[in-house]
Amino acid sequence: MFLFPAFFMMGLVVFYPFIYNLVISFSNMNLTNFHDWQLKGLGNYLLVLKESTFWWFLYKTVLWTVLNLIFHVGIGVFLAVILNKDLKGKTFFRTLLILPWAVPQYITALTWRGMFNSEYGAVNLILDGLFGTQVSWLSTEWGAFAACLITNIWLGFPFMMIVALGGLQSIPDALYEAADIDGATPWQKFRNITMPMLKPVMVPAITLGVIWTFNNFNVVWLVSNGGEPSETTHILVSWVYRAAFFYYRMGYAASFSIIIFLILFLFSWKFIKRTSATDNVHQ
Repeated sequence: MFLFPAFFMMGLVVFYPFIYNLVISFSNMNLTNFHDWQLKGLGNYLLVLKESTFWWFLYKTVLWTVLNLIFHVGIGVFLAVILNKDLKGKTFFRTLLILPWAVPQYITALTWRGMFNSEYGAVNLILDGLFGTQVSWLSTEWGAFAACLITNIWLGFPFMMIVALGGLQSIPDALYEAADIDGATPWQKFRNITMPMLKPVMVPAITLGVIWTFNNFNVVWLVSNGGEPSETTHILVSWVYRAAFFYYRMGYAASFSIIIFLILFLFSWKFIKRTSATDNVHQ
């Protein structure tokens, strides 16, 4: 009885939208028959999978996710290892490095978009001053992709840094002292002590990072100004938004979003199972 309000709200905000989205993914709902749509089977799913647009944006989404995760985890763990040492001003640097994560994402995205302006942006002014060259960041497909990537890397590494720092502080010093007695090198200590001990905290963080990055609509949409130039700077979620709320292809967009959900569900399940994220590292 006491749990009924919680289950009711969960059903209202989670299960009902999901079931409704699943139903209209099998329908012909669009702008012309918004109120009298009918079920038409797997037609939307087959249409999505046949389109070259889906496979191209899937490729760019996977590339976007992989590159982001490499930099997020690499920079995050590197900075966490440094901040875990006895450094002067450690608290100041820790606070400074968390700032990108604390600023609202849309403000950061719009700020970076201004900085990538080809004529007046700070990035090109710096490149011109240092190397005598400028880059067409927002007027080419891969220039805009790189601009979105740089923005999201700047936004994402603090989360991995905080998670890794928490994991590092839980590693007993006795393990490193024993390794020092055995004459282990810094790389051997990192590989045989730090990495295995960080695994239980980093695997769930990486899983979350993949899901967040794969579905990161804000950065791609705001930095590229809705997929410019010529709708080429899209990942799957931004293309679904375009299809649903600009072209009003509701059934098509719903089936597209279900396919995205299945991709992420299968990845998360396989990744956690393969990496044994729930196993206790001390066993």
